[in-house]
Amino acid sequence: MVIILKKPSDNSIDMGKAEELKYSFEIELEVRDYELDCEQIVNNANYLHYMEHTRHKFCQEVGMPFIEMHKAGIDAVVRKIEIEYLSPLKSGDKFRSCIALERRGARFIFYQDLFKLSGEKVSQAEVTIVVLKEGKLSKGEEIAEIFADYL
Repeated sequence: MVIILKKPSDNSIDMGKAEELKYSFEIELEVRDYELDCEQIVNNANYLHYMEHTRHKFCQEVGMPFIEMHKAGIDAVVRKIEIEYLSPLKSGDKFRSCIALERRGARFIFYQDLFKLSGEKVSQAEVTIVVLKEGKLSKGEEIAEIFADYL
């Protein structure tokens, strides 16, 4: 697995112009046969798994593993996901899973795109995360500090 972590060069994010996204993090993944449906393409639910795995790896790389957050009474939970499926992945395809991050008040928005290694865009998503502190909705300051270089 290849992991790339970098600070974005600016804070501009526009979902309508994905080519302008400044990705903060990306990993390389490969489709496994058991992720395919009867049409021999990746089942749509697996794209969400790829994206969640990427968010977890991002948090781990910036020094905030999910299990450590939870032990500290902090839980980042998905509030909403919007995803567009653009091109199917198939058995053995290798692809990049990329993240750009933005903060809107108490919400953290992960723009997550998947690309085949050929450069073809597979999907794009906007994942809204909120933070719970001891089970209660928080303003997210607990993790904003850690994400500061990537916002």
